[in-house]
Amino acid sequence: MKTDRRPTSHSYYSQRLRLHYLDWANDGAPNMLLVHGVQDHCHTWDWYASAFSSEYHIVVPDLRGHGDSEWLRGASYQMFDYVYDIAQLVRQRALGPTVVVGHSMGGTIAALFTGLYPELVSKLVLIEGVGLWPDPAEAMTAGERLRAWIDGTRQLAGRERKRYPTLDAALGRMQEANAHLSDAQARHLTVHGTNQNEDGTYSWKFDNYTHGPSAIRVPSHLTISLWSAIECPVLCINSTQGFGHRIGQNGTLAHFRRAELIDIDDAGHWTHHDQLARVVEASADFFRR
Repeated sequence: MKTDRRPTSHSYYSQRLRLHYLDWANDGAPNMLLVHGVQDHCHTWDWYASAFSSEYHIVVPDLRGHGDSEWLRGASYQMFDYVYDIAQLVRQRALGPTVVVGHSMGGTIAALFTGLYPELVSKLVLIEGVGLWPDPAEAMTAGERLRAWIDGTRQLAGRERKRYPTLDAALGRMQEANAHLSDAQARHLTVHGTNQNEDGTYSWKFDNYTHGPSAIRVPSHLTISLWSAIECPVLCINSTQGFGHRIGQNGTLAHFRRAELIDIDDAGHWTHHDQLARVVEASADFFRR
């Protein structure tokens, strides 16, 4: 049930980085952890969290390099570093056991974390979670792959942060990226997803280096092994018009012990924005069962 509850901002430390999270209060209620996707931020969950804030104690982190969390220095953003940060937050806030909900890359992180710590997760929801996808680098030699990583990272060093002359200009880019958003949704995400620069222009909060390639990607066999270790029920929510290679597609559901899949029509990759009511309804039914 939607409430007027509002979250408060907090920080915690992981690998010497100061990371930000929102706490929707309601201590003593069952815990829920929401994990956003790449180049997104914690406020992407505001509408979903509001729908469950009267029933759960909800915690929503900004991943390293995203939102109001610190940027990494001196290395690439690696998948298991994100997983480590989530493990730190769950441990420091004593959140386990918790319901975990992840979107896109956040779904990848949530599933890997749950496979590593099955005792800490009571239920898992993956919204357009990134699953197994073809890796062109698998055809490369080790040297070719590492040189490609070095070259790709070097190119990022010269990449300037995109600057928008006004907030409305950034808003236009947000609406271009997801035509399903209402004007109010797009403005909310843009306001929370940008910083104003000293010269008055606006830039997205995420670190450009989150675009960078990884030197070593998580091997498919390791991903499958961790998926197979998940003990709790799993709900995959995908969009009919979403991305390819989502968890639940291409036979990946078979790697989970207790998983089910829902496809939602008339929605893009951000299913929880494009069809919020249907995603909330499906989630609530899953949580009750």
